[in-house]
Amino acid sequence: MNFLRGVMGGPSAGPQPSGADTIQKLCDRVASSTLLDDRRDAVRALKSLSKKYRLEVGIQAMEHLIHVLQTDRSDSEIIGYALDTLYNVISNDLEEEEQEENSAKQVDDLGSQFTEIFIKQQENVTLLLTLVEEFDFHVRWPGVKLLTSLLKQQGPQVQQIILVSPMGVSRLMDLLADSREVIRNDGVLLLQQLTKSNAAIQKIVAFENAFERLLDIITEEGNSDGGIVVEDCLLLLQNLLKNNNSNQNFFKEGSYIQRMKPWFEVGDDNCGWSAQKVTNLHLMLQLVRVLVSPTNPPGATSSCQKAMFHCGLLQQLCTILMATGVPADILTETINTVSEVIRGCQTNQDYFASVNAPSNPPRPAIVVLLMSMVNERQPFVLRCAVLYCFQCFLYKNQKGQGEIVSTLLPSTIDATGNSVSAGQLLCGGLFSTDSLSNWCAAVALAHALQENATLKEQLLRVQLATSIGNPPVSLLQQCTNILSQGSKVQTRVGLLMLLCTWLSNCSIAVTHFLHNPANVPFLTGQIAENLGEEEQLVQGLCALLLGISIYYNDNSLENYRKEKLKQLIEKRIGRENFIEKLGFISKHELYSRAAQKPQPSFSSPDHMMFDHEFTKLVKELEGVISKAIYKSSEEDKKEEEVKKTLEQHDNIVTHYKKVIREQDQELEELKQRINTLTSQNEQLQATVTQQVSQIQQHKDQYNLLKVQLGKDNQHHNSHGDTFQMNGIQTEEVSKLKEELEEWKNKHELLQGQLKERDSVIEKLNSSQLEMGTTEQSSQTSKFGGLEHNNELQKELEMLRSQIQLQSAEISKLQMENQKLQVMSTTADPVSGDSGAKAAASSELEGRLEQEIKELKSEVKALSEEKESLKQHLDSSSSTVAILQDEKSKLQREVAESKKEQDDLLVLLADQDQKISALKIKLKDLGVPVEDEDDTESGDQGDEDEDGDEEEQD
Repeated sequence: MNFLRGVMGGPSAGPQPSGADTIQKLCDRVASSTLLDDRRDAVRALKSLSKKYRLEVGIQAMEHLIHVLQTDRSDSEIIGYALDTLYNVISNDLEEEEQEENSAKQVDDLGSQFTEIFIKQQENVTLLLTLVEEFDFHVRWPGVKLLTSLLKQQGPQVQQIILVSPMGVSRLMDLLADSREVIRNDGVLLLQQLTKSNAAIQKIVAFENAFERLLDIITEEGNSDGGIVVEDCLLLLQNLLKNNNSNQNFFKEGSYIQRMKPWFEVGDDNCGWSAQKVTNLHLMLQLVRVLVSPTNPPGATSSCQKAMFHCGLLQQLCTILMATGVPADILTETINTVSEVIRGCQTNQDYFASVNAPSNPPRPAIVVLLMSMVNERQPFVLRCAVLYCFQCFLYKNQKGQGEIVSTLLPSTIDATGNSVSAGQLLCGGLFSTDSLSNWCAAVALAHALQENATLKEQLLRVQLATSIGNPPVSLLQQCTNILSQGSKVQTRVGLLMLLCTWLSNCSIAVTHFLHNPANVPFLTGQIAENLGEEEQLVQGLCALLLGISIYYNDNSLENYRKEKLKQLIEKRIGRENFIEKLGFISKHELYSRAAQKPQPSFSSPDHMMFDHEFTKLVKELEGVISKAIYKSSEEDKKEEEVKKTLEQHDNIVTHYKKVIREQDQELEELKQRINTLTSQNEQLQATVTQQVSQIQQHKDQYNLLKVQLGKDNQHHNSHGDTFQMNGIQTEEVSKLKEELEEWKNKHELLQGQLKERDSVIEKLNSSQLEMGTTEQSSQTSKFGGLEHNNELQKELEMLRSQIQLQSAEISKLQMENQKLQVMSTTADPVSGDSGAKAAASSELEGRLEQEIKELKSEVKALSEEKESLKQHLDSSSSTVAILQDEKSKLQREVAESKKEQDDLLVLLADQDQKISALKIKLKDLGVPVEDEDDTESGDQGDEDEDGDEEEQD
């Protein structure tokens, strides 16, 4: 311990040993000591000296430290000290006070040299990978840092060792799942270094579920509001996706694009933009651009663009674009990102055209962006971004080009002046005093005409009012007027690019240009002069414009025919001089820069000279113009004839392409129709099979009921007498009931008459009493009254006797009726049961007959549909045969379709045979099965037979 006390700076007797001597003694102790504690203390001491004496420790102790890693794996503490010591030796991440300014390069070389020594034995890196797998924090964390430092110093060599190591990359991927954030975050840094410029490792990392884990970390950390961990994850994602088509496709197919949308939900207030948030959002926007970069394969870019639209990512970006309070650099990058998301994608371009800025009144986003582009007070980078956005909006978008040009045409200009259109902004920028606005407006307008001859012709109609009282001037003429006024070089370059784009492949525009007698002399004068280097670019563009006027000249103007213009060049300029001036364009340094990528990126406004699409036009026309200058008139005539022949050939080819396209469409329709008919046929066959099975079931039920009914009939015959007696008794009961009702009515009538007679007798009695009190009544009347009274009493007695007889008869009938009812109730259960069975059987028979009729009618309808399907198939086969005659290239497809039809016919024939076989089986089983034509007669015969059977029963 005294030794260690001396090493660590404690008090000791005698002179202090030097650093090198101390390190040597510590190394000897590490190598020779048998006790683990002594070796651990020695390694700890080396760790404390490794920063100050980096060179000495690296030279003397590295071998011993590696030996410790190999032999003392069981002690995590000594392994941790050894890894920390090696990290201090190899890493260049030293504290600033320990680094001298003049030794920075020496330090870098030192770390690289030590790294080279360490990785010379590949087993050392493999050993380090094994240690990184340890869960112990004191081993895993130093191991991760050391491996990261090795990758920084000697990246490609260490990558190759890890790549060939078994499960090397997979071991490192486990770091992202570590619950300790320090190790997880350093694991992200390690994977950043590991995936740099190595597509093979990038693919392995991506397929080890890296995207899922990294996006989870970003979400956990708060998306754009997160800290530096989010930044590290985004940098790693860029490494995995940039220039790696396989990983980009995997990212898209894994639906990870949809998970990017929450990144850009920045809120409405947009306040509190920290520096880290700006950095994070900037990297997120760059990651979107990586997926839709114009340098990616077109198919991959297009699919990512569509996915971004469908998941709402484009809409979210447009919200940031139109929001207020967004930092300038974020706004610029958002514009660039939106540009590449909509570039060449019609759906996204249409959506962007519909976006309005939240102003009053609302204005289209394109108009608001163009306002920024032609405003010289806006930052230069922002104006470049807006120009790029406008170019991407018009790229392969003829609809958008037409909408922009239409705002310049006289019929669509807003006469009230309440709203500013895109065309008015472009014209205003084209003729403003700011040369950068002139250039941007000219390039933007050139993109509106790119590869669109129709719009080039329509733009010739645009008239401009230059000043009050003067007649309007065409846009073409105004551009040439500004050229001749000797404006700034940037303005003239922009206007010349616009004119070259306008006149190329448009003979009518060339004719309008040549119709102005001042244009050709101006161009020849510019080309012929010997000017400085700044003007050489203008001379080259003037030569290109004059060459386009020759190459696309239709010789409609007698004074400016091709041959005369060539003679003019020969006399005033010289062919060699003209070709030399034409070559100034492609030899210019700014031309080479612009040709590299579509996005206009310039270090300063003075370097803003060429547009990417224009460089393509120059490359296309430079050679043909050079050839056209040297051609004679006879060669021109031959070339014109060849052009006409080619045009005719192109027309024929176009016609045949159209015919083939139509035939392809018809063939597709026929295939779809055949598929539809096939499916319908299968459905109908299934329906027929189902109906046949149902018919069989009903027939079985019918036969069963028939058998049961036969048994009931036998039972009915055995008890025939009882049923006959019961039948007679029921008839007698009904008759007796009717007679009883009649007697009741008579009884009620007699009772009424009896009451009337009683009332008459009472009246007579009362009158007789009155007459007894009167003594003076005559004798004749007295005798007459007595006689009348006697007669009435006799009548009354007769009526009473009759009533008694009738009541006796009624009672007798009632008794008989009761007896009959008792007898009928005793006989009713048998008769009622048999009657119910008979009724049920008759009802079932009727229902079965009705269902059989309906099923037969359905079968008949299905057979008719089947015949119509056969007719459709015949018609389709004839159509296919016609298509075969028209185009031999389609014979193979037509043969396949015909084969499919034959298969269908065979299938139908098989189905018919099956149906006929089933009918034969039904006949063999004793089930009457009639043909479709005899259906009605067969049904009538069944009804007659059933009627006869009922009568017999």
